[in-house]
Amino acid sequence: MSDVSVRLATADDRPVVERLWLMFQHDMSEFGGRLPFPDGSFRRERLEAAFAGAGWAPYLLTSGDRPAGFAFVRGLDGPTRVVNSFFVVRGARRAGIGARAVLEVVARHPGRWEVAFQDANAGAVRFWRRVAEKVAGESWTEERRPVPNRPELPPDVWISFLTRPQHVSPIVGNR
Repeated sequence: MSDVSVRLATADDRPVVERLWLMFQHDMSEFGGRLPFPDGSFRRERLEAAFAGAGWAPYLLTSGDRPAGFAFVRGLDGPTRVVNSFFVVRGARRAGIGARAVLEVVARHPGRWEVAFQDANAGAVRFWRRVAEKVAGESWTEERRPVPNRPELPPDVWISFLTRPQHVSPIVGNR
């Protein structure tokens, strides 16, 4: 399951991405203490924005003919691109799919990048630090920022780096 394809998600892909979104929100509920709405759904603002355009790009990750995850990028119309939401299904994790997907996405949009994650999410901490190192060597930064409108939550960790197409190369292996 080491193959990965990354492509811009279309309107036809939206039902698949919506189902992946529910899995992502379920995973993230562990770190934000959120329960689903009474109908079993979760917040969808970022999902809606990703498909609305205006500086956003939704990417669908696949392994063969199977959905393996998604990446939502915002800030494409500004000076800093942000990996707003990133998800790889559990059955595809630890196979290098996520790292290869991120490297492909950032290569498509060279420039300044930021990504946020929670310290409590140990897998995300390892993953994003490894990706930042691969993309930018030692030229990346990490800082903690308060979660907007959620003072009860610990600060998010933000990694920032600069990328140019020639500086992005594949990650090999499963560290």
